[in-house]
Amino acid sequence: MTSHTAQTPSTDRILAGVVLMLGFCVTAPMLDVAAKLASTSLPVGQITAARFIVQCVLMAPFVWVMGLSLRVARGHWPALTFRAALLLLSTFCFIAAISVMPLADALAIVFVAPFIVLLVGKFYLGEDVGPRRAGAAVVGFVGVLFVIQPSFAAFGAIALFPLGTAVGFAFYILVTRGLSRRMHPVTLQFHTGLIASLLCLPVLLLAQGTGSLLLDPVMPEGIAWLWLLGVGFFATLSHMMMTYALSLAPSATLAPLQYLELPVATLLGYLVFSDFPNALSLIGITIIIGSGLYMIHRERVTSRQLVTERAAPPI
Repeated sequence: MTSHTAQTPSTDRILAGVVLMLGFCVTAPMLDVAAKLASTSLPVGQITAARFIVQCVLMAPFVWVMGLSLRVARGHWPALTFRAALLLLSTFCFIAAISVMPLADALAIVFVAPFIVLLVGKFYLGEDVGPRRAGAAVVGFVGVLFVIQPSFAAFGAIALFPLGTAVGFAFYILVTRGLSRRMHPVTLQFHTGLIASLLCLPVLLLAQGTGSLLLDPVMPEGIAWLWLLGVGFFATLSHMMMTYALSLAPSATLAPLQYLELPVATLLGYLVFSDFPNALSLIGITIIIGSGLYMIHRERVTSRQLVTERAAPPI
């Protein structure tokens, strides 16, 4: 009985983490739906700015209620600014892509980000990555080509924008690894929204009146206000769910669940926009998911081997 009681909190935490990650998989595509709806009447730059401004406004009360300090060590500002700029870039590229592409196609290309993180870790950071995981990353890139090829033929160079999102988000993850150990997740989210907003606003002011379809801001009308609020709300909610999920459960447990975001995005894309990936894109999406899950499996195997080796008694 005692043993069971001792294990219950740990099990509860893992279950809570799983539920939060599932919540992320449902709410993150809603952000994409709101952004795509907003793009019918508003420029991409304005939607991107709204995503971060609303996040900053929503996070401020949580910072105050939780009694968190907004002070940031001087040495953290460069990494914080770089992190915000990376997320800003990846968000802009993705919203630009889904303004013309199906949600599932664009999101599938973005899922190459974990493969980029793996390869950067191997070749730049010197992390130990075996040939099987490296091979899975290469196969994942092949899957991306299956998705890009028909999208490029249909939409032109805009089909490459999700690759910009993938690269930006991959490096965003790498920067976040370091900052998350030194800053509270709520404070981190608030400062990310604040810095990204400060980076966006001067660009929009300079673009005003230029006629740029991507940047020249316009006054939202009617339901467009709701779409803008939805972009910021679902972005904040989904990212906080993911952040807290990772603090409650092991990343190895949660990582496979993230691929549920793809079928949810496919379903929402079909229900809201009547978009559905073609056969070639579906093959690519299947390859990407399969490669990602295999890579996660190999990471688990490697982690178990390391634990076993460290626990082995000396001879």
